[in-house]
Amino acid sequence: MGALDLVGTWDAPEAAVAVVAPGHAGVVAAVGDRAQRSRWASVTKLVTALAALVAVEEGTLGLDDPAGPPGSTARHLLAHASGLAFDEDKVLAQPGERRIYSNTGFETLGRELSDRAGMPLVRYLTEAVLEPLGMAETRLEEGGTPAAGLVGPLEDMIRLASELLEPTLVSAETFRLATREVSFPGLEGVLPGVGRFRPLDWGLGFELRNGKDPHWTGKRNSPATFGHFGGSGSFLWVDPDARLGCAVLSRREFDSWALQVWPELSDAVVAEFGEE
Repeated sequence: MGALDLVGTWDAPEAAVAVVAPGHAGVVAAVGDRAQRSRWASVTKLVTALAALVAVEEGTLGLDDPAGPPGSTARHLLAHASGLAFDEDKVLAQPGERRIYSNTGFETLGRELSDRAGMPLVRYLTEAVLEPLGMAETRLEEGGTPAAGLVGPLEDMIRLASELLEPTLVSAETFRLATREVSFPGLEGVLPGVGRFRPLDWGLGFELRNGKDPHWTGKRNSPATFGHFGGSGSFLWVDPDARLGCAVLSRREFDSWALQVWPELSDAVVAEFGEE
């Protein structure tokens, strides 16, 4: 049985999965409808984070510019360290004190980015990330947020995975800061639906696997793996050591089922397609 044959055993009939490697070929294996548009949910945060990093390199936004609650910066918002609550405009901790996963923090970041750029956020996301990467069928739906509002096909998530394997939108230094270095090291927190971690490592918008166990990626994924999953049953991880990315869209909401089958799939993908 090949790695992607496992998808047929899921109780998620509309799931679409792709394995991506560097180079022009990109996709090394895929199953499901790559053109069907689905909710990305919190995988949206990866696009918002990339847009924020583009803004940093353009000089539109500074990582240490004040943003959010008093004492918080854009860096805090990207790293879920601002103290803002998960889904309400309420401060639960001082900036840099705890890792509180926060949709509100990303919505605050989106407003800040829009204000600094002098344009609607949807336009900035489009011009900074979606258009340059050819993600023509993905858009922030009306009323959607920079935390969880993108809707698009697996084909566009593949393009995003390819970018994360071989970045072109930002410099290698900025990309490393976002995906390899822990922002505010040592903070503990809860990864929603997975559990509490001490520490809960995060980069700039990207969750860093490091030593987390249990996790939604596989045990074969290297500690350098980074990415995000979404409540719509979606995920995107990139393992720079295996030189692979894996993207999933489905229409089955995230729950305990995902924590049973996603790690198994991830292990099989790394075993079958990863570089030694």
